[in-house]
Amino acid sequence: MELRVSPHFILKDKRDKMSVYIVEKPSDNKNISSALEYGDFEFILDSRSNMMYSPVPTINRIRKKLQDFSDKDYLLLIGDPVAIGVCMHYALLNNRSKVKLLKWDNRDYKYNIIEVNINV
Repeated sequence: MELRVSPHFILKDKRDKMSVYIVEKPSDNKNISSALEYGDFEFILDSRSNMMYSPVPTINRIRKKLQDFSDKDYLLLIGDPVAIGVCMHYALLNNRSKVKLLKWDNRDYKYNIIEVNINV
């Protein structure tokens, strides 16, 4: 069997696709699937992470997960408020002080985009 690749085929770097970075993996009874329209899910922390008892490894994990955060990506702020603050910090730091957030609207039952730019 032979595999041929078309000369027009371009392998896309991970940074070429949109991602929704979710601060903390929600419990099974919370449905966030409608956020998939904004990109693939990237969970930053699992539900067992604890900023109170292990801040250094948790912050290092956040920093590493958000190192490729770009204009194409979104941040979904679910979970521990301290972890949310640290994730905002690294997302802004890695993307020229800009971040797009997804905020749930209980009336329209959809996510709205909030763009934050602290350079203004």
